[in-house]
This record gives sequence, C-alpha cells and structure tokens, in this order.
Amino acid sequence: MIVGVAEAFPLKEVFTISRGSRTESKVVSVSVSRDGAFGRGECVPYARYGESMESVLKQIEDLPPRITRIDLQTALPPGAARNAVDCALWDWEAKKAGKRVWELAGLPAPAPVITAYTLSLDTPAKMEQQAAKHAARPLLKIKLGGEDDMARLEAVRKGAPDTRIIVDANEGWTPELYTTLAPALIRLGVEVVEQPLPASADDMLAEIERPLPVCADESCHDRQSLPALKGKYDMANIKLDKTGGLTEALALKDAALAEGYALMIGCMVGTSLAMAPATLLAQGAQIVDLDGPLLLARDRTAPLRYDERGVYPPTAELWG
Repeated sequence: MIVGVAEAFPLKEVFTISRGSRTESKVVSVSVSRDGAFGRGECVPYARYGESMESVLKQIEDLPPRITRIDLQTALPPGAARNAVDCALWDWEAKKAGKRVWELAGLPAPAPVITAYTLSLDTPAKMEQQAAKHAARPLLKIKLGGEDDMARLEAVRKGAPDTRIIVDANEGWTPELYTTLAPALIRLGVEVVEQPLPASADDMLAEIERPLPVCADESCHDRQSLPALKGKYDMANIKLDKTGGLTEALALKDAALAEGYALMIGCMVGTSLAMAPATLLAQGAQIVDLDGPLLLARDRTAPLRYDERGVYPPTAELWG
C-alpha cells in the first residue's frame, strides 16, 4: 500500500526568495507498507514547476499499490510525487533486505559533508545582521534577485568577512544585470552564482562572459536536461524533487560528471526525511546545500545530525 499525506512544518523565520515568502514548509510524506516492511519518503510540491499539494497527492493516489521502483520511473514524470514514492521504495527495500540504502545502491558508506546555510532575501541591513549571526558557518548561500542586490552583497560580506559565499538569483536577473554584478561578485569572493537568468531565457549565458562558475538549477531537472545546458552552465544543481527521486538523481549525477559539470546537491525547504536520501547523493559534490531542517522550528523524530563537520548520514530510524 502507498499512502501520501499532506503536512506542514513551521519555519523559524520568514523565508523569502525572488518569487515570494513563506512561513511554513508544506510537504507530502509517503509511506509504503507491504510484505512486513515499511518505508518513508518526502517531497515538497513546487508551484514554479506546476505542482500543488493536491496534484502531487493525486499522482500518488493513482499509482498501483504494488508498483516497483523501476516501473515508477516511467509511471510518473520527474517531480515531487515521484521523488517521495521513489525514496519511500528505497527505504522499504532497505528495511526488507536488512541493509542500508547505500549498500543496495552499490555506494560507499557516506560521511558527513559541509553544507551551505541559506540567508533569505531581505533588506541589506537585515541581511548583514543575518550574515553576522551565521558568520562562523563555513559556507553561506545568499538569496538575491531583487533591487539593491549590490548593496545586499556588500552587506553580507561585511557581516561575514571570512565565510565562503555562493549566491542564488532564482531566475531574478537580466543578462545586463548579471554582467554588471559579475565583477563585484568576484571582488567579494563569491564562488558560484546559481541560476541568474530565467530558465526560459538562459541562452544568453552562452553569449556573454561567465567570469565565475554559473550553476543551473531551474534549468536542470533530470538527464534529459543536460544537452540544453551545454555552453551555458559550469555546474548542475541536483535536487531530488526535480529529478523525481534518488534513482534518477544518481543517474543524473553520473551523467553530469561524465559531461564535465561540477555538482551542487540542493534541496527544497523540507524536513530531515527529505534531506536523508540527498546525503548519499552529496558525497564528492563540490557544493552541498542541504540546510532545510536548519530553517524549521520543528523537525522529524530522529532528525539528521548537524555540527561543525556538516550534515551526517541518516540513522536507519529516520530513513534508509
């Protein structure tokens, strides 16, 4: 039996990107129960990709109750619904076999990985305060994509003078604005800029100078996305909610590496259950951005562990 349930987890603070703000994380959790074993997964439906809580729950509800993980790859398109079911089936398979998921997938045992911590879009003064509060963290991800982005960048660097920084414009810039800001990004020590232009208008990235690495997020979903990235991006951000689960994410990771892309492993704002499969994917990635649970006011039972070494792999009680 496969069951999807809508849940909401309050955030510690309002979280804002160029497309809007939220005060809670709305997720769909999936459970798979069959043959004496039980598995779980989680996804975050995303309106940017035409998803809603209702549409994702309907996709899950319509699945055959005993569908296999392999058949799932063609039964549903890449996206949130397939992600939650795929990860729940991986968890079920591990519980059924009495092994960890990485053993089933033929992967080395995962280790802790340093993760970025995201500062949401705000006024320069408030972003400086956020940066100062989290200046001890090794890597900050800065949400941009509005007016005064230059002032925001200067403020964040003032608040966290020694921290590594990456920025995410969430499709909020124009080619002219990116070209104008690029020298300042380099001066301020920004390492990567994520999705500066809308996915529907990113061809200009092949025509303008890219003085620092540009990472595809909204432009990269699954392996079918890779050909369109050529000449425009240097890095691919792999998220389980975009690939439609760990199965396709692992395949995309291999394909992207074979094409010469650097990797970022990212997330939506979800709980530790959503991040757990991504910790396997994150091994060896150049940048890891799995901070979703750190933004929540409450999390799952047996949550992921975070400390100065980063985010740790999940216990079997949580997932996998």
